[in-house]
Amino acid sequence: MIDLGQVQVRFTKTGVPRYRAMYDDARGRRQTAGTFATEKEAVAAWHAAEAEIAKGGLGDRRRGRQTFQTYVEKKWLPHQVLEATTRQDYTYKINKHLMGFFGPMRMCDILPEHVREWITEMQRKGASAATIQKCKRGILNSIFTTALNDQVISQHPSRGVRIPPVPKKPKKAITAEQFDGLYRALPDADSRLLVETIIESGLRWGEVAELRVKDLDFATRVLTVSRTVVELNPQFHPTQGRFLVKPYPKGKEYRRFKLSPQIVRKLKAHAVTRGLGEGDLFFTYLPVDQPKPRKLRPVPVPGAHGMTTANERGKSYDHGSLTAYTTGKCRCEYCQEAYRLYRGQRRATGKDNPRSPRVRQSDGHIPADWFRKQIWTPACKTAGLDHVTPHHLRHAHASWLLAGGADLQVVKERLGHASIATTEQYLHTLPNADETALAALEKIRGPQINEAPETSELDALKAENERLRAAFADVALALRPESRPHLSTA
Repeated sequence: MIDLGQVQVRFTKTGVPRYRAMYDDARGRRQTAGTFATEKEAVAAWHAAEAEIAKGGLGDRRRGRQTFQTYVEKKWLPHQVLEATTRQDYTYKINKHLMGFFGPMRMCDILPEHVREWITEMQRKGASAATIQKCKRGILNSIFTTALNDQVISQHPSRGVRIPPVPKKPKKAITAEQFDGLYRALPDADSRLLVETIIESGLRWGEVAELRVKDLDFATRVLTVSRTVVELNPQFHPTQGRFLVKPYPKGKEYRRFKLSPQIVRKLKAHAVTRGLGEGDLFFTYLPVDQPKPRKLRPVPVPGAHGMTTANERGKSYDHGSLTAYTTGKCRCEYCQEAYRLYRGQRRATGKDNPRSPRVRQSDGHIPADWFRKQIWTPACKTAGLDHVTPHHLRHAHASWLLAGGADLQVVKERLGHASIATTEQYLHTLPNADETALAALEKIRGPQINEAPETSELDALKAENERLRAAFADVALALRPESRPHLSTA
């Protein structure tokens, strides 16, 4: 191979020369712009490549030939600045909704028509409009914008592509009566204090789960919200843990506001009773050591409950026997109980080593799903509330303040909203929020509504209508041509 500056010459097996155009990319690495039949074509190619780099062009066009999966997994995800929770959510959505469609495609081959095909495919699979919006606006747009800035692609394939509309649902807030029923249904004093703290402060779950004694000034009743905690899959945690404390709340801005005297008294008494220090959590995860109560099943008596269905060999076994469970593959309540008793007897004599019970990883923070399943959902069922989450307590806090006459700007700062338009969504969430408007409407229309005509007046109006109808009929008859001979003979 002969090096002629930016052109390399090589010969084929038959002795025919081939000219490879070489150039240096933006990092000074030697790249190729292609192989040509003449030296003139090769020189023109490397000149064009270097000119493209000089004006900020693509340079190495092979970058666009990498697949969507390679670019996302090797370039975009590892180096994109994302919150840990956002990275986890994006990874799940990319693998579930994007890789199957875009993964094998080359980045330079993806066009707006392919994005529209993907939207149609998502709709066919039953994906909601909100899911399509999150995947397209939040993830796909970001991937292609970064690729365009990195000069991997020359056009943005998802820009301008429309998605199904996402209806904006009204905020849901529980009433004071509903909260009282829920409060009474909670199982213990700690969970009641936790729920009452949320309704009194409007804190998000991550903020109340990370609430520490030092955050509340008992003398001034001022609460400082400066941190939040998120729960992650260990593979997305910096130290492979479960809980990650962020040194700032949502919106990355501290906020300070006062709490009512009664909730401050309760929190102070809770801290004193538990002997909590300045850096201790107000609310901690206390797993129950007692095993879960087993479902009571009838005592199995072999032969007393009939025979199992014949298997492939035509054999049947007595319900409630070990053979029926193992060989007959029967899973009725009698056979399951017989097998459970058999395993229990073996473990009692040391013949089997039982698997140690699963222990939830926690550094003291309350897992959100544990609280929802063990505390919140049973209490909601008892109180007769459906589709209510702990976050609805935050909605209720805002709604109650606004309904009580609190200033909109004060509520915005209290909740930590970035825009006052977000706070305004809570103005009409309670069932009686429009009572004032209806009262004003009734005040204006009241006289007309209440002064209904008497029966005699209605009869007089009906008679007058009949008289007018008859008069109009006579006029119409008189205007017909046959009734006017001087007009018909003209």
